[in-house]
Amino acid sequence: MNHHQAAAAAPALAPFSPYQKTVVALLAFLQFAVILDFMLMAPMGALIMPALKLAPSEFGLVVSAYAFSAAASGLLTAGFADRFDRKKLLLFFYGGFVLGTVWCGLAQSFQTLLAARIATGLFGGVIGSIVIAIATDLFPPQMRGRVMGTIQTAFAASQVLGIPIGLYLSNHWNWHAPFLALAAIGVLGGFVVSWRMQPVVEHLKAPQEHSPWMHLLHTLTVPRHLLAFATTALLSTGGFMLMPFSSAFIVNNVGISLHDLPTVYVVTGICTVFTGPMIGRAADRFGKLRVFAFGCALSIVMVLIYTHLGPVSLPTVILINAVLFVGIFSRIIPAQALMSTVPTPGQRGAFSAISASVQQLSGGLASVVAGHIVVVGSDQKLQHFDTIGFVVVASTLTSLLLLWRLQRVLNRTAAQT
Repeated sequence: MNHHQAAAAAPALAPFSPYQKTVVALLAFLQFAVILDFMLMAPMGALIMPALKLAPSEFGLVVSAYAFSAAASGLLTAGFADRFDRKKLLLFFYGGFVLGTVWCGLAQSFQTLLAARIATGLFGGVIGSIVIAIATDLFPPQMRGRVMGTIQTAFAASQVLGIPIGLYLSNHWNWHAPFLALAAIGVLGGFVVSWRMQPVVEHLKAPQEHSPWMHLLHTLTVPRHLLAFATTALLSTGGFMLMPFSSAFIVNNVGISLHDLPTVYVVTGICTVFTGPMIGRAADRFGKLRVFAFGCALSIVMVLIYTHLGPVSLPTVILINAVLFVGIFSRIIPAQALMSTVPTPGQRGAFSAISASVQQLSGGLASVVAGHIVVVGSDQKLQHFDTIGFVVVASTLTSLLLLWRLQRVLNRTAAQT
């Protein structure tokens, strides 16, 4: 293949307009705020449990209550998701999410914190799906890899900035401070969105179904939608099985001190912030499925190395963790870009809401299953963590097979229209 053929094989990428850049930045910020709220809970456990005198099982319930209420609200709102201006819908749920975050910051007992997390999940759980629906409405398929790359980078940024800042604020004042600070930033973000974002109403031109429940049912029963939902479920299991136990594994099995643990997350997050947009560009240029297959191969190798680690040095752990996350994001970003082409414009909101619901549910169930596989030994080391590695490898291979099937179905549908 000569130089000219290579240039022709990888098409030039169309640039973003100034308004498109603004929208991507706003969507990434909203994703950052929602993920940060979710991410704050786990590292705060060490502070919240003694402050509210919670048992580990009660704290586990507080963490998972968010995921399960977010899953429920995704399904409840799916039928209505395509009936409104997406900007208004976004601001409604975002307002509820900010109020829920304030409530978390003011909670003084297990009961009030649990209720606050359920409320925050009901509103916050839908925001990610509306963000994806807006990104899909406003950007053509050949730009979506880069858009999803930037939005997913918000996930990494919330790890880099969020967890250390959250721990700093709570050590400096108390565990309420990070939630109240997040709510204050959230209010500012909400004003900017309402001021700068134009209404998103193109999908309203499509004929509306009479009943929201029929709309939900019809979105659920399209065969290619079911294939996409199954792929989404498998994509979430990997992260949710490894994440809850990764800090305990790194400290107790690999021998990294608690003091050095934030460094592992910060460096990994910084790497992801830089690689996320690059993965998005690669997906737009070389094809979503190719980049996804590369991500699967890299993830499998790194998961097997990671889950079999013994005592190693801090730089080794950081390197392995960073490469593992490059693998994970090389799957998530192209998969999201490819999935965005699955629904018709009139079903986009419902499809994204159900997809988010499936993600939360499968993630919640995956961490429950992982909790039953892993055992803490008398020496505090985690046992059977390697078993989780094998489960994640199996789910990764299955997700590759499903996404390949989905790509073939989409190609066939495109050829028929």
